[in-house]
Amino acid sequence: MINHHPSDETLLRQASGSLEAGPRIVVAVHIGGCPACAERIAQFEATGGLFLDEIEPQAMSQDALDRQMARIEVDGERREEHSGPARADIGIRLPAALDGCGVGPWRWIGPGVRWSRVTVPQDDGANVMLLKVAAGRRMPEHTHSGYEYTQVLKGSLYDARGRYGPGDLDEADDEVQHQPVVDESGECICIAALEGQMRLRGFFGRLIQPLLGG
Repeated sequence: MINHHPSDETLLRQASGSLEAGPRIVVAVHIGGCPACAERIAQFEATGGLFLDEIEPQAMSQDALDRQMARIEVDGERREEHSGPARADIGIRLPAALDGCGVGPWRWIGPGVRWSRVTVPQDDGANVMLLKVAAGRRMPEHTHSGYEYTQVLKGSLYDARGRYGPGDLDEADDEVQHQPVVDESGECICIAALEGQMRLRGFFGRLIQPLLGG
């Protein structure tokens, strides 16, 4: 059972295409396994379509078609450049929303904690990562300079705000300072994206901060 979902604001940004590329991937992973949020997205898209129908048409410039075709050609070249991104075998089946993404190998960042960089074709600078944390381990205490979106793929974790199991998405803003703890029942794997940067606390956090950016 999924108990934690993206906010309506985030789903609206997803539907309108205004969510940044990294968070958009993580939210897409959630929507792919959450019928309730998929229905909510459909409602937002339908409402947006009604607004478009009511907009007064504007005359197009004479070169509009040529410019659009040129843009399509550039987008196609970019897709070819990013076709077949490198994907390390990390031992888990990844959600379909990550099919076009590159996935790096697991790398050690602390006792019982490993991470893998996820590259997003639409934005090489997107801050997206997979995290694998052993049972009972605490993640580094941290806050954020923007929103953090974390989707649980396997296992479960908890912090002072609640417990998050498979399919749950945690949306934390820059006012949240937390230290998630993985349940004793088994390791936890999740995918996370940031709008902004993660700010790690403590000596160990400062030691590994350069690995995660910022």
